[in-house]
Amino acid sequence: MDFTKTILGIQSAVDTWELKLNELNISVITERRNKQNRTIKQILGHLVDSASNNHQRMVRLQYNPELVFPDYRQDNDLWIAIQDYQHAEWNELIQLWKFYNLHIIQVIRSVDKTKLGNYWHDFEGTRVTLHEMIEGYLWHLNLHLNEIQELIEE
Repeated sequence: MDFTKTILGIQSAVDTWELKLNELNISVITERRNKQNRTIKQILGHLVDSASNNHQRMVRLQYNPELVFPDYRQDNDLWIAIQDYQHAEWNELIQLWKFYNLHIIQVIRSVDKTKLGNYWHDFEGTRVTLHEMIEGYLWHLNLHLNEIQELIEE
């Protein structure tokens, strides 16, 4: 299985968005809100949480055929609030997001292809294979970057 498209997509997102995010005005990142009532800072924080959780799953699924690992989707807003992304230092948050995604690329490049059928159960009981997780990561990343783009253009 070749994940070149996923790797290139993540790399492209990092390269494009690091510059774009650094250029944003403080009022744009802290005041404009999406339909989930999240600011750009909070959306980027959510993407850090996504990278963090997916990193753990991608690694653990390479030595566990079936993974019982907590899901956080039902608690996204709680994660955002507890970590107080709204008041995080913006440049540090951008760098955390950037370097976590660069590490995700490394994990994907090095994945044991014999483990791609190993799966994790999400909070709804759905089985998600390592393969599906890797391919779905870029989709989720782009979903939220598109939300940020919409807020920028608002």
